[in-house]
Amino acid sequence: MNPYVALLRGINVGGNNLIKMTALKACFEGLGFHNVRTYIQSGNVLFLTRDLDPAALTGQIEDALSTTFSYRSRVVIRSHQEMTAIVGQAPQDFGRDPDAYRYDVIFLKEPLTAAEAMQSVSTKDGVDRAYPGEGVLYFSRLTSKASQSRLTRIISLPVYQSMTIRNWNTTTRLLSMMEAVDH
Repeated sequence: MNPYVALLRGINVGGNNLIKMTALKACFEGLGFHNVRTYIQSGNVLFLTRDLDPAALTGQIEDALSTTFSYRSRVVIRSHQEMTAIVGQAPQDFGRDPDAYRYDVIFLKEPLTAAEAMQSVSTKDGVDRAYPGEGVLYFSRLTSKASQSRLTRIISLPVYQSMTIRNWNTTTRLLSMMEAVDH
């Protein structure tokens, strides 16, 4: 069995697309996935499957979510191997000073690449830093100047429809939850 995480976009945010985690879990179990677990209310679903085709999984999950919960589902799928690389290849010192910085990982939905996404993401000198990774952007901002951060501007861009953001703690927690699963 292969461990995956599905990162759902736009659920349980601002009162929109409200989905209970028990219903979300049941939807994934209905697709035949094993050891389905959710993590926090923002739409993180861990599961096991024999399937090795991320594009097929994405389509299957998006169709099921859209039908079951009556919204236009957008999902980013990452394998255990990909999550290991995302955490392991983070920029040096990324996530190491949480008192001074907020750290986020912007997960990119294929076919969007990090190089393309970097062209759309602006940063403010002395506040923000963005780094490309494999299928992600790493974004940090000074906590003391968070209100000046340009991260929130990304939400208004068309490219944002192909992104979903998780903070560093959630990202690393998802990886450790994947590692704790019996395959």
